[in-house]
Amino acid sequence: MKDVIAQVAGFMALAAMTAPKSLGQDYLTTRTVTGADILQLAEGMVHFGRETGKKDFDRDSESVRQAAAVFLLGLKDARPLGLNCGACGFARCEQAAAHDGPEFRGPQCFWRAMDMGIAIGSAVKTASLFNVDNRVMYRAGVVARKLGLIDADVALGVPLAATGKNIFFDRSPKS
Repeated sequence: MKDVIAQVAGFMALAAMTAPKSLGQDYLTTRTVTGADILQLAEGMVHFGRETGKKDFDRDSESVRQAAAVFLLGLKDARPLGLNCGACGFARCEQAAAHDGPEFRGPQCFWRAMDMGIAIGSAVKTASLFNVDNRVMYRAGVVARKLGLIDADVALGVPLAATGKNIFFDRSPKS
């Protein structure tokens, strides 16, 4: 089953890459992790949560640990669209000075972030078409980026599994 899920992750990458993008410019990057990399990611999530005091990294790590694969999607070196719309927090695109934040590199152009949102939606829709259970996880993306599992400025993770019940929902909350 793991081979089938890895193949579906390839279709997810295809769906993300062919999703519509602002001005037709592509700043997305993808990677699928399997095997030992999944365990590294899960353990890294627990460690990051403890180190930072941020909640639910341990809870989400259990979902990652049970996954057959984790699809990663990120934005890398995304140039602003040039609309000077202010959605990123700056009045003009050229004023947005890049800096490393505690989890991601920013600021990101709102329209590039929208591109990423459309792409992740296309990817998880593709997984669903193949009946592969999935859940978009911000926390998995944070740690995957920090561990160098994906070369991106901003990232999301999507654990994938095919079991009798979706393991990524109906989780018990941890205090």
